[in-house]
Amino acid sequence: MSEWRCIENCGACCNLDPSDRPDLGDYLSESELELYLSRVGKDGWCINYDKDSRKCQIYDDRPRFCRVKADVFNQMYDIPLEEFEEFAIDCCHQQIEGVYGEESEEMNSYLMKVG
Repeated sequence: MSEWRCIENCGACCNLDPSDRPDLGDYLSESELELYLSRVGKDGWCINYDKDSRKCQIYDDRPRFCRVKADVFNQMYDIPLEEFEEFAIDCCHQQIEGVYGEESEEMNSYLMKVG
């Protein structure tokens, strides 16, 4: 079984464009949705994502919806804990493909890491 891993120098999850996520209201509370939308920059990227360093500037204090953890996914998406790894891997794969493409350096790095 593969284990979910975040990769450095990616940031695909920081591309928050709400038009790519029409179901936000299904899993975010009203206050979380307001916070989420307040973080979306004009280019669709999170205002806390530093594109030069490719890192989150508030990583330790990031909101719940930015945390890829089994308990968070259980609360937000009703994903059973035993299905977290597969679900998280699939989510990252889809997001990286949508942001950077299937043949991107980011996708290759991701696939090597979750192998």
